[in-house]
Amino acid sequence: MFRDLVRGAASGLLATTAMSAVMLAGDRAGLMPDQPPKRIVRAFMPGHRHRPKQGEKALGTLTHFAFGTACGAAFGVLCRKRRAPVTLGVGYGLAIWAVSYQGWVPMMGILPPISDDRPGRPAVMGAAHVVYGATLALAVNGIRRSAGPAGPGSGDPRG
Repeated sequence: MFRDLVRGAASGLLATTAMSAVMLAGDRAGLMPDQPPKRIVRAFMPGHRHRPKQGEKALGTLTHFAFGTACGAAFGVLCRKRRAPVTLGVGYGLAIWAVSYQGWVPMMGILPPISDDRPGRPAVMGAAHVVYGATLALAVNGIRRSAGPAGPGSGDPRG
């Protein structure tokens, strides 16, 4: 189980990197003028929850990668005994998006729900979460394959 957790975490880190590229492209295209991770961190920092704060960009980036890595670790454990279909990864990424951006983020008054948001942000964030999920599944499978057989007594013939 520990190996699956680590493989998933490494895959989550890679998937978050790919996802972040989509988010930055959306930002540069003018579809998403403010990065959601920064807005989320801003709301939890001392002071007014919607006013810019020193360090929010760096902390937003750090927490975004930590969250993506943790979600990747969970995915690695969920898929520990089998190959992860890309469609499962995409569904997982979209589920994270829905639970976050249609659920707890708007409930906390940080951003509007997907259904009420400005047109560009949901399109970019949906695409970013599809990229996250697809990359996550491909990476988990690739790391598992490249690890080769596990050592004696591991109980996992895939490594």
